[in-house]
Amino acid sequence: MPITLYIVRHAKAEDRAIFMADFDRELTSDGIMAAARVGRYLHGKGVHPDVILSSPAPRAKTTATVIAEQVGYEVAKVQFIEKLYEGGPKAYLEAINALPETTQTAMIVGHNPDVSYLAEFLTHQSIGSMSKGAVVAVTFDNLIWAEVSGRTGSMAFQIGPKQISNE
Repeated sequence: MPITLYIVRHAKAEDRAIFMADFDRELTSDGIMAAARVGRYLHGKGVHPDVILSSPAPRAKTTATVIAEQVGYEVAKVQFIEKLYEGGPKAYLEAINALPETTQTAMIVGHNPDVSYLAEFLTHQSIGSMSKGAVVAVTFDNLIWAEVSGRTGSMAFQIGPKQISNE
């Protein structure tokens, strides 16, 4: 049975101000609405993750919790992993490889360029720079999470909030 990973780039965040650390940036109201739109879209596609992993940065954290609410995932169960903030694509792969074998569907929410690199690494597809709030769905046939690596996945779909609002 295939396993599925949803790679999500955090939605639109406030611009970095001189007095503000990058880590502390929050989603804008447009970003919150975009995350909700993405969550509703995923729910409509029957997406019900067994696990949601996220960077602890507020913009990723809010994106993860808004999407969790929309897909019916218990927000208190979202796992925040420190290394997903500035840990590079390797940190994302380590988090994925550590998922339990019983997990069929997982979601990981983080930052560019790491999430775009991860999607391209796993699928060997030209993804480009994922837009804010975008999702890339990747399926893996006959693998467990510990075996997920470069070129082992197939891209099922890629979509961003602007595409959803036009559907």
